[in-house]
Amino acid sequence: MSVLTRTPQFHIARLRGRNNEGVLLGIIALLLLLIAMFSPGTLSPAMFADILRSSVVNMALALGVLLIIISGGIDVSFTAIAIFAAYSTVVLMRSIGLDNGILPFLAAAVIGALLGIINAVLVAGFKLQTLIATLGSQGIVRGALLAFVGSVYISSLPSALAQIGDARLTTIGGSAVSVLVIPVILLAVGLAVVLRKTMFGRSIYAIGGAPESARRAGIRVGRVQTVIYIAAGALSGFAGMVHVALVGHASPFELVGTELTVIAAVVIGGASDAGGRGSVQGVALGVVLLALIQNSLVRLGVPGFWHTAVVGVVILLGVAIQAQSRRRRSKRSTILESAVTA
Repeated sequence: MSVLTRTPQFHIARLRGRNNEGVLLGIIALLLLLIAMFSPGTLSPAMFADILRSSVVNMALALGVLLIIISGGIDVSFTAIAIFAAYSTVVLMRSIGLDNGILPFLAAAVIGALLGIINAVLVAGFKLQTLIATLGSQGIVRGALLAFVGSVYISSLPSALAQIGDARLTTIGGSAVSVLVIPVILLAVGLAVVLRKTMFGRSIYAIGGAPESARRAGIRVGRVQTVIYIAAGALSGFAGMVHVALVGHASPFELVGTELTVIAAVVIGGASDAGGRGSVQGVALGVVLLALIQNSLVRLGVPGFWHTAVVGVVILLGVAIQAQSRRRRSKRSTILESAVTA
């Protein structure tokens, strides 16, 4: 009898996924069905290409944020790091006359990693709360960019970098899909392997779930946190250069202010705000879901200020779902413990 009662729950859990990935897939499918019913002309191959294009930068940014949230932290400095790394790389290329299509992405990642050390020192070294630490580093990085690097809008990129930004992987419904989708996908796959298959990945989950228990188990929490923030900085720097290449210009006033959208994608993708949970697959679905919502609102002519409100609602729903999942897991654990001790 117990087998019969557990089997449906087991199947439902598998369909739901460890981080509610199945729920997200269902929401995306439902949203597409509603669009097809109420605005059939909106649903087109070009729309999917636009969603893919708008998801590239947010996905690259979300990978770094995912690492930090799984470890039990929160980061609001990643967009400042991203635009600092990208803009300063373009300024440096113009000043020394460098014209290359690959080196800018590597240079931006290195600059981002160096800036990530600031967060690593504040969090792992001085034990500051992650929100306070990254809020302070955001101001430092932002101020340093405008004061020492530049505040001038750069309308034209070096030709090789511009060609990378314009390069098409394919065309769907008349809309181009950038070749920069490939490195972002590779980074996502690589991070998924690291999180699921390596000791470092398991250490990140352990720190987020119970940092003191992780420390007692022999995990060097400070060292792992340092690597996390440096890696997140490198991913942010790379994402900043992807943004610059795609838009075809460099401005120090872009990206900052979009933190809410990226954090929303990570949270609704199943990453727990309390740490210890999250997956690359869930984040990818969260990014696509937000891009689909925002693209649909634009095509339906909804005013832009409502977009921010929708993102806020999505964050609250994501946090509420995670909280409900935690309560369900806690209740299940209590029942199992009672059964064992009975």
